[in-house]
Amino acid sequence: MRHGRGLSSSSAAAGAGIKLGDILLAASISKTLSERGTLTADLESIPLSESLVVQILGRNSLDVSRKVEFFSWCSLRNNYKHSVGAYSHIFRTVCRAGAEFLDQVPVLLSSMKDDGVVVGPETFKLLLDSIIRAGKYGSAIEILDHMEELGTGLNSFVYDSVLVALIRKDQLGLALSLFFRLLAGDEGQGGIPVPASNACNQLLVALRKADMKVEFRNVFEKLREKKDFELDTQGYNICIHAFGCWGDLGTAMKLFKEMKDKSLNSSSFGPDLCTYNSLIRVLCLVGKVKDALTVWEELKGSGHEPDVFTYRILIQGCSKSYGMDDAMRVFNEMQYNGFCPDTIVYNTLLDGLFKARKVMEACQLFEKMVMDGVRASCWTHNIAISGLFRNGRAVAGYTLFCDLKKKGQFVDGITYSIVVLQLCREGQLEEALRLVKEMEARGFVVDLVTITSLLIGFHKQGRWDWTEMLMRHIRDGNLVPNVLNWKANMEASLKAPQSRKKDYTSMFPSEGNLREIMDLIRSADMGMDGSPGSEEDVAQPEDQWSSSPYMDQLASQMKSCDISSQPFSLTRGQRVQAKEIDSFDIDMVNTYLSIFLAKGKLSLACKLFEIFSNMGVDPVTYTYNSMMTAFVKKGRFNKAWGVFHEMGEKICLPDIATYNVIIQGLGKMGRADLASAVLDTLIKQGGYLDIVMYNTLINALGKAGRIDEATKLFEQMRSSGINPDVVTFNTLIEIHAKAGQLKAAYKFLKTMLDAGCSPNHVTDTTLDFLGKEIEKLRYKKASMVRTRKDDSS
Repeated sequence: MRHGRGLSSSSAAAGAGIKLGDILLAASISKTLSERGTLTADLESIPLSESLVVQILGRNSLDVSRKVEFFSWCSLRNNYKHSVGAYSHIFRTVCRAGAEFLDQVPVLLSSMKDDGVVVGPETFKLLLDSIIRAGKYGSAIEILDHMEELGTGLNSFVYDSVLVALIRKDQLGLALSLFFRLLAGDEGQGGIPVPASNACNQLLVALRKADMKVEFRNVFEKLREKKDFELDTQGYNICIHAFGCWGDLGTAMKLFKEMKDKSLNSSSFGPDLCTYNSLIRVLCLVGKVKDALTVWEELKGSGHEPDVFTYRILIQGCSKSYGMDDAMRVFNEMQYNGFCPDTIVYNTLLDGLFKARKVMEACQLFEKMVMDGVRASCWTHNIAISGLFRNGRAVAGYTLFCDLKKKGQFVDGITYSIVVLQLCREGQLEEALRLVKEMEARGFVVDLVTITSLLIGFHKQGRWDWTEMLMRHIRDGNLVPNVLNWKANMEASLKAPQSRKKDYTSMFPSEGNLREIMDLIRSADMGMDGSPGSEEDVAQPEDQWSSSPYMDQLASQMKSCDISSQPFSLTRGQRVQAKEIDSFDIDMVNTYLSIFLAKGKLSLACKLFEIFSNMGVDPVTYTYNSMMTAFVKKGRFNKAWGVFHEMGEKICLPDIATYNVIIQGLGKMGRADLASAVLDTLIKQGGYLDIVMYNTLINALGKAGRIDEATKLFEQMRSSGINPDVVTFNTLIEIHAKAGQLKAAYKFLKTMLDAGCSPNHVTDTTLDFLGKEIEKLRYKKASMVRTRKDDSS
């Protein structure tokens, strides 16, 4: 026992001596490296070993640059190769040292390849994470290439983490490149693994937010081709939401039907509340608000209780489609169920009520908002001021604006822009310029929209000399000069080398006809039938116990996913922004189209349209609407239909303003029958009517002598929740007076006054005509009475 203990003690002492010797040697080498680096002959005689190298690399007192230098020096020594542990250690050291040493990674990888050594996946993951955090995305892809060359077997977690990191760093281009490389593997068998559902979902979300439609569809189709990959519930919801927001209702419904079919075989998979919220949002966006309301009613009895997002989506859809009665019904139920409406909900309702000419209801809702303790934002006040202006309450709107200014923090640049636009419409340019000066003094930026309003006002009054005053008031000294220089250069290019008398309106096809308009509108009905039809057309749902039979029928009825078949959407427009003077963007083009068309220079506007089209700038719906409106005002209806034809060819979705122009043109042509047909077709497709469309069609029907139909349309307008405005009443009084129905005309005048609708100068003119007609009628009756007396005598 003693000899055993003595032998053991001597062996331990020997090991301790060896360990102590290595520690002392490592300390000595570290000191030498710190003082003189590897440029010394003292290091040549030292025998290298893996443990010695690792000890030196692990010393905290040695600078990282010296460690890298020592590691490279060791690689050049004869009969020595670094081990896996040494490479793992130097890689960890470089990654922890920061971005300045990451440039050494390619050199170290090349050295590792020469030594025939491959580190583990954890080390590669550390390298990739560090390089991505440093923003060296190209180097990350190079590391992946290097890993493939070395034949490193990586698990999907490494690739997924890199893919997610690139997405979060907004490097979608590199993320897509990596994604398609991963899918190029042999379906995950012996090759690169297919990304997991979470990584794919994050990529799809990023592509949707970036509005990359083509790339989104490519990723979606590639994933569908993989047999070993299936979308989970979140993936289905993302795709349904994305395709729906882009107007592809057919694909969204197809995915929902696919989810329902899979849910029949799996109790843990199927549509959830998020799915139904996405579908309701999609239906609202494509104008099928009635279907969305039906799905909502069905949802309440399906076990999926609506949440705050469900109510918000429905209120937004109803308000944008002028269905204010439905919007208020949803709002009341939202409060009854214990949900507290936020500022966004109140803003949406206020905007809808003002647009539906329900001024009193809007003011009452604003008071309720304050009483409920919901904080009003600048957008709330902007909606109120703009709504008062639009409803003929200009004094009230301006008074509210002045009161908010005194409080100091309830107005912004948009508020000033709204008031400036109203002043320019009223011809008060001096007051508008004063507000621009005040706007700059308070630190608000005078944007392109405000400048456009002023320039159009200058054009109408012939006061281009006031542009110098405008430049003195604006802080961004380059914006107005750039706008004016852009205008001067554009007018120069428009004038030369062509003759100013040449008519450029011929660039639009003139063969457009009325049948083509009806065919284009009816084409939507062939591909998208948004509501269940007859019993013969609607197949019974496969799931007899389905909790959403109406939604199932909508999904089974969808025959096409053609985006161009959508009548129009309820998407919100965005405020234009000024860009570089050389950018020639569509917002700047639309600005000057508005100016030229306001001056009546239709030919120059068409030439401008031709120039930017040749430069590759794609027109938007507003551009086409402006051109169509100008042609209709000039009575050149064939040209207007030609613009509409080109709009369809470019797959530029029409909006409600487009159809307003069409109905206005048909009315001026005396084709009220076709105007009514357009309206009926539009409503069947899930479209909606705003007050402008109602007024336009009432005027068209009245001038065509279809007085009864105009009266019925007026009643339909009121029953739909839209209050008539002064234009509506003026039109009805005029058409009934000219048709000899003086009692009916007087009745509409009384209804107008009882509704609190203030008359304008057009009303005065119409009343003068009505008074003359009444006098004629009295004189005629008096003449008839005298004639009878004479005959009797």
